[in-house]
Amino acid sequence: MADANQLEMAVLNLAVNARDAMEDGGEIIVSARQESVAAQDGAVLKPGAYVCLSVRDDGAGMDKETLQKATEPFFTTKGVGKGTGLGLSMVHGFAEQSGGAFVLHSQKGRGTTAEIWLPAAKDPTQPATLRLAQSGPVQPQRSRTILAVDDDALVLMNTVAMLEDLGHSVFEAYSGKEALELLRQEDSIDLVITDQAMPQMSGTQLAKIIRQQWPSKSVLLATGYSDFVPGEDINLPRLTKPYLQSDLAAAIARLNPRGKSDDKVVSITNSERPLN
Repeated sequence: MADANQLEMAVLNLAVNARDAMEDGGEIIVSARQESVAAQDGAVLKPGAYVCLSVRDDGAGMDKETLQKATEPFFTTKGVGKGTGLGLSMVHGFAEQSGGAFVLHSQKGRGTTAEIWLPAAKDPTQPATLRLAQSGPVQPQRSRTILAVDDDALVLMNTVAMLEDLGHSVFEAYSGKEALELLRQEDSIDLVITDQAMPQMSGTQLAKIIRQQWPSKSVLLATGYSDFVPGEDINLPRLTKPYLQSDLAAAIARLNPRGKSDDKVVSITNSERPLN
C-alpha cells in the first residue's frame, strides 16, 4: 500500500546504487515476497501483513560503519559530482511515510540487499490510499510551466515526476547553461526550480541571469546546502532538500498564489522524512 510514483523512484534509486556498486559488472535481482509481522518480532514494524520488495546486488558491499550511516541525508561514498547522497535517505523516508520500513543488509565484499517493507493492501482489488504527513495545508493552485534544473539525474527525475503529478507542465535541464538555452526557446516557462551546487554555474548565478534577462519569471532555489559563497545569497525563495511533495506544492503556491510577479521569500525546512 503505497504511492506508485514514489515507489517507482525508490526502486530506481536502489537499482542505480546497486549498479554503481558493481564496477566490474554483476547481477541485480529485484524480488518481492509476502511477510507477516507479529507483535513479538520487534518494534520497527507494526503487527500485520506486509510486502517486502528487495533489490540485491553482488557488488562491493559496505562495512558496519558505512552501513550505519548509509541512510543519513547527504552521506555518500561516491566521488564529487557523482551523487548527492540523498538516494537512500529518500527511500528510507518513503518507506516510513508509507507505514513501512527500509532495511539494509550488507557485508564488505559480499554485496548488499536493500528491502522496502510496505503494508499489504487489505483489499487488493481496490486502489490503496496512502496517508502522507503533510507539512501544512496546500491551497489549490493553477497549473504552471516549470523548468526543473539539477545536475543529479535521479533527483531531477524525481522532481519532474512530483511536479507532473501535481498537474504542472515540466521542462528539465542538467545544468545552468542548458537551462538558459531552454529559457530562450520556451516563452511559456514561468517558474524555474534550480539546484544550488552545480558545476560551472550555481543556482544563484543562474538566478541572477534570469532576473536580468527575464525579470517576470520566478526562481525557487532547491538546496541541501545552508552555506553559500560570500556574495551569492541574493535573497531567493528556498526549498530545503530533502523535501516532501507537499512541501514542493506549498512552496510553489506561496511563491505566486494569485499569478502576480511579486514573489515572497519562502523558506521551508523539512523536519519530516523525505519522499523525494
